[in-house]
Amino acid sequence: MTSPPSQRTEIPLLSVPDGKPLDQEPSLSLVPVHVVTDASELPVEFLNPSSENPLIIGFDCEGVDLCRYGTLCIMQLAFPDAIYLVDAIEGGEKLLKACKPALESTHITKVIHDCKRDSEALYFQFGIKLHNVVDTQIAYSLIEEQEGRNRLPDDNISFVGLLADLRYCGISYEEKEEVRILLRQDPKFWMYRPLSELMIRAAADDVRFLLYIYQKMMEKLNQRSLWYLALRGALYCRCFCINDVGYADWPSLPPVPDFEAAEGNPPEEEILSDIDVPPGKMGRIIGRRGSSILSIKESCKYVSLSHLRCTFTNTCIVILVRKDQFGHPLCSFQMNVFLCSAEIIMGGAKGPSDKVGQIYGITIIFPWCFTYLS
Repeated sequence: MTSPPSQRTEIPLLSVPDGKPLDQEPSLSLVPVHVVTDASELPVEFLNPSSENPLIIGFDCEGVDLCRYGTLCIMQLAFPDAIYLVDAIEGGEKLLKACKPALESTHITKVIHDCKRDSEALYFQFGIKLHNVVDTQIAYSLIEEQEGRNRLPDDNISFVGLLADLRYCGISYEEKEEVRILLRQDPKFWMYRPLSELMIRAAADDVRFLLYIYQKMMEKLNQRSLWYLALRGALYCRCFCINDVGYADWPSLPPVPDFEAAEGNPPEEEILSDIDVPPGKMGRIIGRRGSSILSIKESCKYVSLSHLRCTFTNTCIVILVRKDQFGHPLCSFQMNVFLCSAEIIMGGAKGPSDKVGQIYGITIIFPWCFTYLS
């Protein structure tokens, strides 16, 4: 099946208050779009990442029920001079595997908006551990915090909302809603081949302005926020892979910088990752004999894991970082499931503690095993 020809698309720009269009580089709104079905059609510097030629690219994925159980259909790569739509349906596993070194490389920065489900799909469907991301959803929240506009923890900016913000892009993305309507009518929208002009345009538009937004955000983020951005991005990439035995094989998390530890009044705790847990599926998240949480400990070698707090409420797991009065990082883990709570203490100079919390018939012994009683 032949691929559709390269396409050029343009998103209409909003006007700023003085009536002039937002200043944009022409290449951002008009660049060639290539549909890729073979690795030879991708830039060599992408396929062979190196420290001598670091890259920054826009990144996104489209699919059917995009997660471990769904189907990844298209992977979008935005370079300054072109956009590549990697067709996972036509190119198959061979094509995605060819992209694995780049997606896992520290030499290629992947700019993405909300990386969690994309990373989950790449990991479970193709064995790819997405790494070195700049998540614009996280960056937006950090900038809002820097500038004194605190948001609720679950009040995350949508991609459409980010594009419309005049500080970063200022564009109208009405076509996104059109695609959402089509997806509701036919969830398999992204699986059809050949790709239609609408599919090509919609996929390209999801990454077209990411590099421009990245540049604007980097100008605003301070040193502390840049560290949090790297740390949260790394955890967001792996958060839906948390209950897999290979979790500890992910790259190390960014170490706590000296300036953060030296601050006189560091934040007591920080939410780093949020994971939905279906009702009654605690065991799946915890893992056999506590393997999932032990894997977190293994992957967080830069912290001294000495305090674990589990709070069971409703639907999610949250990973937190806690610091003591000396500024030393401790790792705290909060699990929300059933409107009850348990505190478990582990670690210390003489090895792990065996303190047990028993609530509502749930007995928890950490780190060696988890037992559920009726």
